Amino acid sequence: MLHVVVAYDVVDDNRRARLAKFLSGYLDRVQKSVFEGVLEERRFLEMKAGIAERVDQTLDAVRIFELCRRCVETVEVIGLGIYVGEPDEDVIF
Repeated sequence: MLHVVVAYDVVDDNRRARLAKFLSGYLDRVQKSVFEGVLEERRFLEMKAGIAERVDQTLDAVRIFELCRRCVETVEVIGLGIYVGEPDEDVIF
């Protein structure tokens, strides 16, 4: 399983809305242009291909981060937000 963070800067409103809707099928939205979650490798590769199809690679930017377990444990949320864990993992706030 891969813990993934996707952040994007998409200039066109329609493309941005389509990308956000697409990503919501894979990850949890943790900020307006940031999604985070845990995926199996197959779903991760499928998501990356779908992102490439939905953005204009000459105008838009998408950053995909794979976090190791140690890195995930250091994530801090200040203010409003959620902690994203393994699908069946209990997260205590």
